[in-house]
Amino acid sequence: MRDLIRLLKLFSGYRRWMYGGAALACITVLANFGLMTLSGWFLASAAVAGLAGYAAQNAFNFFSPAAGVRFFATIRVVSRYVERLVTHDATFRLLAQLRVWFYTKLEPLAPAVLQGYRASDLLSRIVADIDTLNLFYLRVFLPFAVACVAGLAMVGFFAIFSWPAALALLAGLVLTGVALPGLTQWRGAAAGAELTRLNADLRAEMVDAVQGMGELLSYNAAPALQARVAGLNARLLGRQAEMAGITGLGSAAAGLLTNYTLLLVVVAAIPAVSAGQLSGPELPMLALGSLAAFEVVAPLPGAFQFLGQIRTAAARIFQLADSKPAISPPAKPSPRPERFDLDLRGVCLRYADAAPWALNGLDLHIAQGSHVAIMGGTGAGKTSLINLLLRFHEYQAGEVNFGGCDLRAFHAEDIAAYFSVVSQRSYLFHTTIRDNLLIAKGEATQVELWRALEVAQLAAFVRAQPLGLDTIVGEAGVRLSGGQARRVAIARAVLKDTPWLILDEPTEGLDTVTERALLRDLGPVMAGKTVLYITHRRAGLAAMDAVYTLEDGRIMLHGTK
Repeated sequence: MRDLIRLLKLFSGYRRWMYGGAALACITVLANFGLMTLSGWFLASAAVAGLAGYAAQNAFNFFSPAAGVRFFATIRVVSRYVERLVTHDATFRLLAQLRVWFYTKLEPLAPAVLQGYRASDLLSRIVADIDTLNLFYLRVFLPFAVACVAGLAMVGFFAIFSWPAALALLAGLVLTGVALPGLTQWRGAAAGAELTRLNADLRAEMVDAVQGMGELLSYNAAPALQARVAGLNARLLGRQAEMAGITGLGSAAAGLLTNYTLLLVVVAAIPAVSAGQLSGPELPMLALGSLAAFEVVAPLPGAFQFLGQIRTAAARIFQLADSKPAISPPAKPSPRPERFDLDLRGVCLRYADAAPWALNGLDLHIAQGSHVAIMGGTGAGKTSLINLLLRFHEYQAGEVNFGGCDLRAFHAEDIAAYFSVVSQRSYLFHTTIRDNLLIAKGEATQVELWRALEVAQLAAFVRAQPLGLDTIVGEAGVRLSGGQARRVAIARAVLKDTPWLILDEPTEGLDTVTERALLRDLGPVMAGKTVLYITHRRAGLAAMDAVYTLEDGRIMLHGTK
């Protein structure tokens, strides 16, 4: 329940939309209730007047009840249409709010904390769990709000004519809308919660299978994966069948309670008719009204079942969102250095208490405007140096000064404004070239985009495309060659225009010709910037002012090109 209350607080900025949709839903339900009760009274009164003779027929007012029926029918149609517009618009607004909020919580956790999660599990939380929470307003909040407000209004209407009939209706609504859903929810709570987990596990297995298909086939591991997926699928189908059975029984019980309530309302009202406290036409009015009243509790069994899935999804979302970032932000605003030299003295960094040191007593000075290369094999500490500079991971010992200021005094987003990174892993989104460039500078003009492409030596290729800047690059840039994808990353660096440029294995995976062309075209990009070139190859070292060899987290050799 705590997670659901927190979810409501998260949506507090859209209270007007939520309550507005609920109010329209209440109007719709009450209009249908008014239509049914008035129709029951009107038909019965017309029949009584017809039996009473010609004089009674002439005295009976057919026009006002007929106008009332048309009024309620029109209100029901119009309010239903507007209610659908408002509630679905509110749902989309809440979904957008939830996604933005979750992203702002995830951003400080990347990459240090998120490395402890499988990529497929993160994807499941970001997509599937968020979509499940999207059901909260339409499938849980709205049905409960309408049932409470409209249900009490209907019982109050019955009480005007007959307290016993009102109490019978109240008992039927409570049993059908609260007791029965509570019973089905209790019966299906475990199945509903496991459905969310099984769906997440199944998505994770499928994503891993697609991403690692080559390795699975190479090592003949596909049969084991298929067996795991088949097992998960069988459990999922079993739980879905269990939930369907519970839903079916709940629907049958709800129908039975509806009919019994109708019978009880009629039985409770008959003495009042016999005593003359109720007119004959008012009895069918109450009978049809009791049937219409059950529209407000009809969605509640489903709402209770969704509640289990939503609670589980909310717990998964909040558990990740509440994770503590690897680096605590400083209490004061970031300093504004006038110079951009970097000085490291005795720096030690490791990723866990029991892990080996990734950086072990690192001493390094990079003057502003210099071009420095760091060479080293896998595990030497090259990536850890980048993680330290960008404040992705905290260092445990030593001193790091950037522009004469302690690196720990900078907020992560502020220190990132001084660095541009071009790496072998620069991700391209499945959208246009324009959108992939605007990631670096959202307000960039058309002229700035083309200038960046010119510097990156990609403008000719983009102009040759029928859609130009609106060319779709495909998932992870699959429609571009390796060299073209790296040039998009270079164009991003040009757009960002920071004092520092970090080149993290920018030619990895490229053929020799493409590698030489890319390194040649990086010359204009590096001009006037402080450059840190991370590599394990000797290509491109001639353009560096100094070359350091990194081994076991410390500088072992200096000056070899």
